[in-house]
Amino acid sequence: MGRARQEAPTGTQGEDYTRRLQRLGGARWKQLLDVQAPYRWNLRRLGLGRTLDVGCGLGRNLANLGGGAVGVDHNATSIAHARAAGHEAYTVEEFFRSEHARPDAFDSLLAAHLLEHLPAGQALEVVSSYLPFVRPGGTAVFITPQERGYASDASHVRFVGFAEAAEAARDLGMSVVRQYSFPFPRALGKLFTYNEFVTVARLP
Repeated sequence: MGRARQEAPTGTQGEDYTRRLQRLGGARWKQLLDVQAPYRWNLRRLGLGRTLDVGCGLGRNLANLGGGAVGVDHNATSIAHARAAGHEAYTVEEFFRSEHARPDAFDSLLAAHLLEHLPAGQALEVVSSYLPFVRPGGTAVFITPQERGYASDASHVRFVGFAEAAEAARDLGMSVVRQYSFPFPRALGKLFTYNEFVTVARLP
């Protein structure tokens, strides 16, 4: 697909969005409590192998995924931050010119907090453009915010729950393996900003 069709809404593309992510992630209380610990555990228990993190932002999940993970994002400022933190990350244009843009280079694809930033059709186009780089039978994981988290970011354009994520997986030719709420039960999604929908799907 053409690069223009991969552009997300401008709300996530500028330096101001990167600064917002830095401010939120850099809060002192989050560092002291290591709030990423449960999310790190959640990703690692999935056994994703070498992962392509689409919409990687500052690289938070690249750190959680461990060695071999590669990130891609349309926000050049966020990519610069991810690289400064020691992660392997590329802008969209850089990735498609890189050695990683080859068939079956990855065991899995992660799209964490990506789908809610895009209209449904555009989300499918973006994700589908990276699927050729995931091996047959590989895994795709979609992570999206629940109600409180969705309302916390003005750049979100649509609510993506279990049903919407499952529909996206099926439209992309994948089968849904598992869906669950994390880190707390679904009922807390209206109260806890960081409660997430997790959809695990299998590529054909």
